[in-house]
Amino acid sequence: MIDFGLTFVSFFIGMVVGLTGMGGGALMTPVLVLFFNVPPLAAVSSDLVASAVMKPFGTAVHLRRGTVHLGLVKWLCVGSIPSAFCGVLLIRAFGDGEQLQKVVKTSLGVVLVIAAAALIFKAYLALLDRARRRAARRASGGSADDTAPAELRVRPLPTVIIGAIGGLVVGMTSVGSGSLIIISLILLYPTLKASQLVGTDLTQAVPLVMSAAISHLIFGDFQLEVTTSLLLGAIPGVLVGATMSSRAPGGIVRRALALVLLASGLKLLGASNLVLGGILLTVVLVGPPLWMLARRHHGMPILATQEKAAALTPDPDEPALDERPTGGRG
Repeated sequence: MIDFGLTFVSFFIGMVVGLTGMGGGALMTPVLVLFFNVPPLAAVSSDLVASAVMKPFGTAVHLRRGTVHLGLVKWLCVGSIPSAFCGVLLIRAFGDGEQLQKVVKTSLGVVLVIAAAALIFKAYLALLDRARRRAARRASGGSADDTAPAELRVRPLPTVIIGAIGGLVVGMTSVGSGSLIIISLILLYPTLKASQLVGTDLTQAVPLVMSAAISHLIFGDFQLEVTTSLLLGAIPGVLVGATMSSRAPGGIVRRALALVLLASGLKLLGASNLVLGGILLTVVLVGPPLWMLARRHHGMPILATQEKAAALTPDPDEPALDERPTGGRG
């Protein structure tokens, strides 16, 4: 029987995925556990099967646009596919019943907290990259070419290790195919363009999630009713979110997502409401001033709106278009 409440919630989670490219399993699984009383293993199993159906749609778009580095996808899959299949077997090694559900719930809580930290770290790396390019433009008189593609040398062994660790985490918790693996790729391949980063991560996630889903169909606790309710809401939500992505303030959505991941992780780890509220309040009050200090330290305006306004304002030290030498006939 379809749970229309779950379908309604999954629609908004799908919108977040469409807006940010991440947050599917990291939001859906804890919502199933905390608000719909779905057993942790069943939540992981059902969410993975739903993801296996949804992810190929986004992958097809990136493949058509040529924003997928297939060499990286190959080596990531070498590590992730077998380890994702083994993730659920590792969980099953802890036994059945209440003990198994407790292990899954604790593992999920730990990974969600790590995913929240990874989102913040990813934003900081993006800030460093913008500061570097800003400094390069100033040093070259505004003529630096940020769009010039850098040659990428694939490193097979570290890439396989990233895939193996990510696959194991995804198989155990359904979380990590978007957040944790993409952070690892940023660290290992800092010259990878943002569009290729998202496209490559989404493409490698398809066989990874399918492997984990097959394993959960065999050994997990898949529930067809839960998965159907998820898909009915999430698929249109993803489409709406992707349509809005060019106009919505993605930075605000990502900050809210990090806060939700942190809250969900702490709750799954057994934090009381008082402790949870204190931690979240501290993050909300202390986080923005620290971020402003970080921006200023790296030579950026303290507010993102100021950065955007500066990007649209012509540099007074740069010659106007009709004053620049053309190199043509005198």
